[in-house]
Amino acid sequence: MPYSQIVFPQGRSRKDRVVRMLRAIRHDTDALMHEFRLPILTFLLATFGGGWVYSILLDYYRPDIAAAYSYADYPWMMVALMTIEPVHDIPSELPLVMFWYLMPVLAVYVIGQGAVDFVRLFFNRQHRRDAWEEAVASTYRNHVIIVGLGHVGERVMYTLVAMGFDVVAIELEIPEELDKRLNSLGVPSIVGDGRSISILEKAGLRRASSLIVCTSSDHVNLEAIMRARDMNPDMRIVARMYDPQFSKQLNRFMGVQATLSSSDLSAPAFAGAAVGIEITQTLNIAGKEYSMIRLKVEAGSILEGSTIDELQDGHDMDIVLHGSGNDMTVHPDGDICVEAGDSLVIFALHRRVMEIVSQNSPKRKLPKTNP
Repeated sequence: MPYSQIVFPQGRSRKDRVVRMLRAIRHDTDALMHEFRLPILTFLLATFGGGWVYSILLDYYRPDIAAAYSYADYPWMMVALMTIEPVHDIPSELPLVMFWYLMPVLAVYVIGQGAVDFVRLFFNRQHRRDAWEEAVASTYRNHVIIVGLGHVGERVMYTLVAMGFDVVAIELEIPEELDKRLNSLGVPSIVGDGRSISILEKAGLRRASSLIVCTSSDHVNLEAIMRARDMNPDMRIVARMYDPQFSKQLNRFMGVQATLSSSDLSAPAFAGAAVGIEITQTLNIAGKEYSMIRLKVEAGSILEGSTIDELQDGHDMDIVLHGSGNDMTVHPDGDICVEAGDSLVIFALHRRVMEIVSQNSPKRKLPKTNP
């Protein structure tokens, strides 16, 4: 059966991979710090802000004690009060005494809130997983985003990765097995609705070069394309569409470069398999459709007994490969005679290819009818 394979051997250097990983770690650390922002902010305000206020009060009420300390000592003094390990004797003035009782309470709050956040993150592993995937995606530039990891989307992802492109995937739900496959390929995945602006932002749509929308719903694909086109007017968009009317409208009004249907793409392969030929997807070049086909020359067909030059000149086609037995020749010589059982790979206008297919069959005599 025919298949398409495009390989770009270039890959990212080790330096690029290290830089990307460091950037991902930085983004993930920022996200982690955001989760603990409240206890951390409280602690910093209590130590530095509280230390500054305490230094003013201590200098006012007890200048004799204040003279022994510089401002750099007061944040540490607040930490000591939190741990009930004061650095000097308890004062008698009420404003100062309040610090001695308030700091341990703040310490209990900071530790308690931090413990709650830690337990929440520990048991909500999906949240941490999503944060890390978003951090990795944030390091990508000029990448390809795939919305929908069904049967089509997943295979598109494999092909792009094999071609050497950076890919970010978006899917509503990612099963564990799929997640493992994505991790093995180094493809970050964003869990969410591809029609959501926030989800597209997390996938780095504004920095992406291309978007492939291939969910099984035309309406979902249309909504995702509308959001994406508004966010990134210059990116290349390819869509999976079943409705031909939708396809025309997307091409005309939304600037979608290609709309493809999996059924349309597979139909030639099924039809070709039924009649013993292999045909590629049709290419539209300058408004004309071209195809490449591999066929076996049938005994009694018009191809049998002709030379390569005669077939090419007489049927307006290019024979790019000729095979006889185990011998295969690319761009065969024009004087080679084609025999029944030979294999030919032909490139021509699609309508011409269809004519060749119909003519590559033994001529049948019409059955006689009784008068």
